[in-house]
Amino acid sequence: MPQLIAFARERDARLLANYLQLNGITVSYQLDEGEHPHSLVLMHESQLAQARTLVEEFIRNPQDKKYQQAAWQQGSIVSMQASGQKSLLPLLRKGLLSPLTSIVLALCLLVYLASVLGWFAPLHQVLIFQPLSQLAETHQWWRLLGPAFMHFSVLHIVFNLLWWGVLGTQIEQRLGSINLLLIFLFTAIFSNYAQYLASGPNFGGLSGVVYGVMGFVWWCGILRPAWGLSLSKPLVGFILIWLILGYTDMLWVKMANTAHTVGLLTGCVLALVYTRFGKNRS
Repeated sequence: MPQLIAFARERDARLLANYLQLNGITVSYQLDEGEHPHSLVLMHESQLAQARTLVEEFIRNPQDKKYQQAAWQQGSIVSMQASGQKSLLPLLRKGLLSPLTSIVLALCLLVYLASVLGWFAPLHQVLIFQPLSQLAETHQWWRLLGPAFMHFSVLHIVFNLLWWGVLGTQIEQRLGSINLLLIFLFTAIFSNYAQYLASGPNFGGLSGVVYGVMGFVWWCGILRPAWGLSLSKPLVGFILIWLILGYTDMLWVKMANTAHTVGLLTGCVLALVYTRFGKNRS
């Protein structure tokens, strides 16, 4: 399988990959070593001539709006099946490039494992949410974030950590760890406080933050597609339908609906602020 092109930046490789996929050309993204580690590999040699023509067009004018439109239509879906992904090295590299994403993942896992091993009650007492009036006396300000690290089932934590890992990594690698930290803090605090007002202190999970980063990536994809952050339209539809279903009695689990809604809205508002007042990262 011939290599079409290699880039220094992942965003360029993904933009071109989406455009090629939209034109019926199947490529695979590959992460290698060297100065230009982000490469695209052609899966079918019969498409080589057409692929090279489109690659040359991209090189001449990578800022053309058609590439951003293709990224939105395709939902930034690029195959990650290349042989270079079989080793642990790319995973380790991603962890080093996304330290905050990895730290939050590790903390959630450690809290969950400790809960399973019988330490749920003491952890719950340490992490349970407290209102500002009480925190002003106790000064245990970590409780504003504490519920985000508590999960109550395997399905609960797997769903949250999968989405946090995918979307947190995207945000952190494109906007940096400080910006992801700010997004995490705002979405966690607002969603936790809203859920406390709606149902009291007995809740937990990273769901409010997850909905927050979903909202952030969704609206950044609309307002500033050159940043390379986007969610596909079917996925946006799934998120909104799942959010609505949470308010009905149709689901088999009890949902922190207020945290989900406020987290999503907070992420959307942050996307508006970032894209309007932030630096141009295209």
